[in-house]
Amino acid sequence: MPDDAERVLEEVIVRADASLAARLGNLGSRSTLDGSEIAAVGGTHASEILARVPGVWVPRGSGQEHLTAIRSPVYAGLGACGEFLYLEDGVPLRPAGFCNINNLFELNLEQAGAIEVWRGPASALLGGNALRGAINALTPSPETPRLTLEGGGWDFYRAAFETALDLGEQRVSLAANAVDTGGWRDRTGYDQQKLSLAHDLRVGAFDVRNTLNVTRLNQQTGTFVSGFEAYKDRDLSETNASPNSYRDAWSARLASHWSAAGVRITPYLRRSHMSFLQHFIPGEPWEKNGQTSAGVLGSRSWEGDELRLELGAQAEWMEAFIEEFQEAPLTTSSAFNNAVRPAGVHYDFRVDGRQFAGYYDVVWSLRDDLRLIHSGRAETLRYDYDNLAADGNSRDDGTRCGFGGCLYNRPADREDSFSDLSGRIGLEWDVSSVATVYGVVASGFRPPQVNELYRLQRGQDVANLDSERILAVEIGYRRPGWELAAFADEARNFIFRDAAGLNVSDGRTRSKGIELSIFRALTIAATQHELEANVTWAEHTYDFDGGATGGETIRSGDFVDTAPRWLGSARWRFSPTERIESELEFVLQGEHFVNADNTARYDGHELFNWRLRLMLAPNTEVFLRVVNLLDTEYAERADFAAFDPLRYRYFPGMPRHGFVGVTHAW
Repeated sequence: MPDDAERVLEEVIVRADASLAARLGNLGSRSTLDGSEIAAVGGTHASEILARVPGVWVPRGSGQEHLTAIRSPVYAGLGACGEFLYLEDGVPLRPAGFCNINNLFELNLEQAGAIEVWRGPASALLGGNALRGAINALTPSPETPRLTLEGGGWDFYRAAFETALDLGEQRVSLAANAVDTGGWRDRTGYDQQKLSLAHDLRVGAFDVRNTLNVTRLNQQTGTFVSGFEAYKDRDLSETNASPNSYRDAWSARLASHWSAAGVRITPYLRRSHMSFLQHFIPGEPWEKNGQTSAGVLGSRSWEGDELRLELGAQAEWMEAFIEEFQEAPLTTSSAFNNAVRPAGVHYDFRVDGRQFAGYYDVVWSLRDDLRLIHSGRAETLRYDYDNLAADGNSRDDGTRCGFGGCLYNRPADREDSFSDLSGRIGLEWDVSSVATVYGVVASGFRPPQVNELYRLQRGQDVANLDSERILAVEIGYRRPGWELAAFADEARNFIFRDAAGLNVSDGRTRSKGIELSIFRALTIAATQHELEANVTWAEHTYDFDGGATGGETIRSGDFVDTAPRWLGSARWRFSPTERIESELEFVLQGEHFVNADNTARYDGHELFNWRLRLMLAPNTEVFLRVVNLLDTEYAERADFAAFDPLRYRYFPGMPRHGFVGVTHAW
C-alpha cells in the first residue's frame, strides 16, 4: 500500500473508530482491502473486489443482485442473509431481524475508504447475524478533488467524483458515483447512484465524525436460463424469460461517531425501501418492504500494562413492513400450483422490533509475547407482529383455494422474543518479531428473521423457531507475505423449509477447511512485480436426515449444495515503468453440487481478467479493464428447481467485455 493511502486509511479508522480491527483485534481471520486497491479494481459489482478475500464467494445474480458465502455454502432461503453481518463504519447496515439477501448493493463499496472482511463467528462483539462472518465498509476520506469517467460494453457509463473541504478545525468530504447501463441480457439494464458524505470536527474532548450514506437502484432484472448447461448457449443466455422483472430500492443512513479517551458513542438512524418482482417463483408476485430504525452503540475501555478491558452496549428500535401481491392468476404451472398460488394479497404485515445487548472484551498480556483474549455478549430481540390481511391461508376475498387451501399462510398477531449468548476465547503467541500463531474457539448466533417467522405456508400457523447457533475453532499462523488458517465449525438449529413447506430450525451442518494467502514483491531486470494469491479448500456437510422443499432428501454426511470445495484467486501485477501498471487476475470456482440430493452438479470454472493503468501526467491517468479475458462460457450461479420442467437453472456469466476511462485529480 502506498504511504499516502496507508495514512488516509489509518486516518479513517482513527477518526471514526469504526474498524473491525478496533473492535475484534487480530484473534482470527480478517482481510482489509484499502481504498487504492478498490479503485484499481474498478469493480461494477461486489463480487469483483471480494474475490480477493480467501473463503469468500459472492455470486452475482442479475444486475446488482447477489448471494454471499463466508466460510460457508451459499444460502438462498428466506432468512439466508442472517448468516452474515454487513456494516458501515461499524454500524449494522440493517436492523436486527430485517436483513436483505442483496444488502451489499446498499454499501458504497466502489469508493470505500477500506473494506474489511471478518471470517468466522463474530457474534461475541458484533452480535446476531455475525454468525459466519462480517463485511464492513468504511466511509471514504478523500484528500483532493478527483473525477473519474468511464465507459464499457452494453452502454455502460459511470462517473465518480470525490472531494474534501478543510474548514479550519472541521473537514467535510464527499464521494459520489452514478452508473447507467443497458445490461448484456434482454431488458437487464439499471441505473444506480451512491453518495457518501462525512463531516469531521472536534467537540470538547471528543473527536466527532458525522456520516451520511445514500443509495438508489432502479433495475430491470433478468431471470434464470433453464436447461442442463444452458449457460453454454450464448443466444439463450442473452434472453430474459421475465422481461417485466424489476428491483427498485433506496436507502439512507445517518450516524454520528463520538470518541474520546476510551469512550465511544455512536447514535444512528436508518431508512430503506425496496420493491421488486419475484421472478424466481411461480406466479411472479411483487414484494414491497421497508424499514425505519434507530439505535446507539456505546463502549468504555480501560488499558493497563497487562490488561485491557472494554465494556459495551447496543440498543435498537425498528418499524418494518412487508407486502406481497400477485397481479394475475397463475395458469402456466401444474394444476396444483395454479390452484394454490392465487392472485391478490399474499402477505401484508408490520413488525416493530426492539434489541438490547451488552458485551465485554478482555485482552490479558500473560507475558510480552503471549496474550489471552476473552469476549462475551448477551443479546435480546423482541418482535411485535401485526397482520394487516386476513389471518390464515384463504384468498384475499376470504374464499379457499383448491387442493386443501392456498399456499400462503398469514399468522395472527403475536409477539416473539429471542435471547442469546455468545463468546470467544483464544491465545495469540508472537513466535518472533514478525510472526504470530493463534488459536480461538468462538460461538455465534442469529435470531430468526422476520421473513422466517411470519411468511408461512399452509399447515403452519406458528413458526416455533430457535436461534441458529454455531461453535467454531480456528488455528492460524501469520507473518508478512503469507497467512495460513485452518477452521472447523458445527451449526445447529439451522433454519430451512422442510418437505411439508414448514419453516423449521432442526437442521445441523458441519464445515472444515484451510485458507492460504500469499504475497510476494519482486524486482526483475529493474521491473517491479507483485504476486498475490489466496486459496481455500473446504467441505460443508449436512449433519442430519430429513426432507427439504421440492421433494429433495437430506442425508447426514452429504454435501450442502452450492458449496464448492475449492475457491481461489491469484494476481500478477507488474510495472515496466513508474507510469504503467498492469494486473492479470485468475479466479477459480470449484465443482459443487446444486441440490440437496447430491445428484446434480456444476463443473465450476476458471476466469482471467486484465487491468492496465497509465499515468499520462502527474494528476491524470487512463485505465483499461477486460473482464473474462478468454471469453469463457460459465455460470455465476447454478441452481436445481423441482418446479422447473427443465430442473437446471443458471445465472449465465457475462461474455468478454471491456471498460476504458480516465481519472483526473486537482
